Amino acid sequence: MFDVLVYVYETYWRPDACPDHRQLARKLTAVGFENEEIQEALSWLDGLAVTAQHAVTPQSALGTRVYTASEREQLGDDSIGFVSFLESAGVLPPPMREIVIERALACGGSPVELEDLKVIVLMVFWSLGEEPDALILDELFVDAQDRLIH
Repeated sequence: MFDVLVYVYETYWRPDACPDHRQLARKLTAVGFENEEIQEALSWLDGLAVTAQHAVTPQSALGTRVYTASEREQLGDDSIGFVSFLESAGVLPPPMREIVIERALACGGSPVELEDLKVIVLMVFWSLGEEPDALILDELFVDAQDRLIH
């Protein structure tokens, strides 16, 4: 699924440039992605759109996020640490943090791999039509599985 998301991010720099699901699925199939992977990614993108639409409300920037035991187990220390890093750097405000966490939890599998979390963060910025700061963007590029190209 994450390879499909990376392809969507790299190919469609804005969500409004992305075609409807049927057309996108055909394009993804033509590129060589498996149907199951495509459907999983499209479903995840639908969830992202719903979550982003409801979560972008003003929230206090002074609050501290306390993770439940279940969230800590599913996210893992590396992912929680990275979210905290982005938040402390001032590039991931609380509403966006909550979208990232919700979408990471929606992926299943635990703990969430750090490389996968970075893709999730990129997709959250993408879904809101925002681009992270250039220095943070460098931090988000995933080299481990050669998903994103520098």
